[in-house]
Amino acid sequence: MTKLEANRLKKFCSMINIEFKDLELLKVALTHRSYCNEFKKGKIQHNERLEFLGDAALELLVSRYLFSRYTKRAEGELTSFRAATVRTESLSDEAKKLSIGEYIFMSRGEERTGGRNRPYILANTFEAIVGALYLDQGLQPTDKFLKRVLFYKISDIVKNRLDIDNKSKLQEISQEILKDTPVYEIVRSVGPDHAKVFTVKVLIKQKNFGTGKGQNKQEAEQNAASEALNNWKKHIAKYFGID
Repeated sequence: MTKLEANRLKKFCSMINIEFKDLELLKVALTHRSYCNEFKKGKIQHNERLEFLGDAALELLVSRYLFSRYTKRAEGELTSFRAATVRTESLSDEAKKLSIGEYIFMSRGEERTGGRNRPYILANTFEAIVGALYLDQGLQPTDKFLKRVLFYKISDIVKNRLDIDNKSKLQEISQEILKDTPVYEIVRSVGPDHAKVFTVKVLIKQKNFGTGKGQNKQEAEQNAASEALNNWKKHIAKYFGID
């Protein structure tokens, strides 16, 4: 590790208020696969294995937090709250607040195409940092970190049922009012495999209710459902004469 890299990592530690014992471990957590590929540095590890570990640690700690705090909630609700807490959009939002994107080691090409702000890269790096922190310091400090930077939003998710995503909301209202289930179709996908952008449209009774874009099909579908919900009254009046 160069002195410049070490200083960069120490600055990041200061920003997130965590002092890593092993800066090399943190560097791996912040290294995107593209960095290794572009610079052909065979000895450098990327963060996907740490992401795998961080995902598991995150799921355990969120589950424990929900289990102990919401003692009267059923298993299905707890599962839904957990999913809302750890989904890509949620983790990428917290990664942005922590300025994680600024410190990721990535290729010039990935950076030029907006990689530092790409939600799935930010979310994956967040998970990798969790995995690295678990290896570096154990479960309790990792839990303390997550309570500070992520778990604060759980009360709002539970209170306002933010776990019910746009697709679920659209399906519920569509079945209730139009007796039909929304169908999602891919309109196009452009870009290289590591940076594809999908465009999806949502059809109800074969009518186009909205389109959405995303870095994966799930994200594009959620955005299409969001547009459909925002324009719901206009569409049902236009297509079916329902006020």
